[in-house]
This record gives sequence, structure tokens and C-alpha cells, in this order.
Amino acid sequence: MTYKQLLHSQSLMITASSIVFPFYLLLLRNLGDSYSQFGLAYGIFALTAALSHPLIGSWSDRVGEKRLLLLYTFGMAVVMLVIPVLTTITQVYIVQIIMGLLGALQKTSEKIALSRQTDRAHTGKQVGHYHLWTSIWAALAVIATGYIIDFLTIGSLFYITSFIYVAAGVLIWQKPKTIELERHHSL
Repeated sequence: MTYKQLLHSQSLMITASSIVFPFYLLLLRNLGDSYSQFGLAYGIFALTAALSHPLIGSWSDRVGEKRLLLLYTFGMAVVMLVIPVLTTITQVYIVQIIMGLLGALQKTSEKIALSRQTDRAHTGKQVGHYHLWTSIWAALAVIATGYIIDFLTIGSLFYITSFIYVAAGVLIWQKPKTIELERHHSL
């Protein structure tokens, strides 16, 4: 995976999560009976992610960060299709466990992929550039969602987000195109 593929796919992933995050919070609050259930749901997510990071880190050494990022994108696409039909807080807790695992996959794999794509002499500059563009996409997603939500249902946002996660997975899945490879084929 190239730096450009990583940047574009992560920008899409962050865009997707930025679109639904505020509405997911509303969903969590509406399905629960109290703020303690809301807090427990987020605690389950965070604890699951924390406990799975070491395992995912060692797993990535065997299977590679690209496969883990693919698992994350397609896993999140499926989760986004399920969220609008959740009806109980128990279902939310189960989804939080799944999202905790998937979130840890993304966070660990993204950092591994980024570390492999940067030139040591310019790591800071490249990481800064990377975060600039992924953050801009997140901000634009939140702003745009604020305007388009008046025309869509909240459930439709989750379906749109599922499609965006699939698009990010397709970007990761593509074989990288390099100048040397293209030049070799043209000879």
C-alpha cells in the first residue's frame, strides 16, 4: 500500500465516522434508560479496544496491516448497516464490543502503515501532512452532514457511511501503481 492509498483510504474512513458519530450518540442515548447505560456502552467500546491492541499488534506482524485495514473497512460497513435496526441496549453493547475490536484494528494498522510509508528524514512533515488532510475531510464531513440531515433520515446516514467504508476498502485493496512499474510495462 502506498502513502497516497493510505491517505485517501483513511480520509474516507474518517469522513465516514465523522458523518455518523453525532447521530450514533443520539441513538445510544435514545435506546438506553439512563446515562449510566450510555457510559457503560462507551466504556465497553474503549475497554475492548484497549485490551485488543496488543493482540492486534502481534497479529499485524503475521498478516500485515493492509489485511487488517480491509477487515476494518468491510467490518465497519456491515456494522453501519446493522446500527439503524438496533432496538435494545444489549444489542448496542454487542455492537460496541465489535466496534471496539474494529477500532483497535484501524488504529493499530493505520499507525503501522503510516510508519512504513514515511521517510525517516521527513517523518514529522509527512505525518503532519497526513493528519492535515484526514482532519480536513473529517471537518468537511461534519459540516456537510449538518446541512444534508434535513433532507435525509438518520438511518440513511448509516447506509451512506457503509458505502463510504466499502469505497475505502476498495482503495486499500487496489494494487499500488508506481512509476517504475508503469515504465517497465511500457518498455
